[in-house]
Amino acid sequence: MASLICGSIAFDTIMSFEGRFKEQILPDQLHILNVAFLVPHMRREFGGCAGNIGYNLKLLGGEPLVMASVGVDASSYFDQMVKYQISTEFVQEIADAFTAQAMITTDRDNNQITAFHPGAMGSSHLNDALQAIQQKKSSTNPIRLGIVAPDGRQGMIM
Repeated sequence: MASLICGSIAFDTIMSFEGRFKEQILPDQLHILNVAFLVPHMRREFGGCAGNIGYNLKLLGGEPLVMASVGVDASSYFDQMVKYQISTEFVQEIADAFTAQAMITTDRDNNQITAFHPGAMGSSHLNDALQAIQQKKSSTNPIRLGIVAPDGRQGMIM
């Protein structure tokens, strides 16, 4: 069964700070916050709501059709989708943007500081779910299920 999954594709960069944020961030100086953390451990994961749902649906034997917007840096994400035989037919590359990215730093106490760049996700409103449904209507495996996962605000509304 083909399922159209509208949502985000993102890169997650996950870093570990071996100290404690509370030892670096002084409560009485929050108005002049200026810190840097040495993060000796780092990994990059393929994330985003549509990407994660599509991957897991594929593992369950489904046919995910991910509809998302990515940036010019998405070639490794496309490679990963192809590797797992997940269609990239409805993934749109935005020429003047980066793919959405979350940079997450976790300290020794499991506190986290996250910076998120929406990038191409902000163009999700350019994706046309109705057109995708019409395009697949006469195929041997038409879209039977649609999922709207977190994405750019305008894209979710449309």
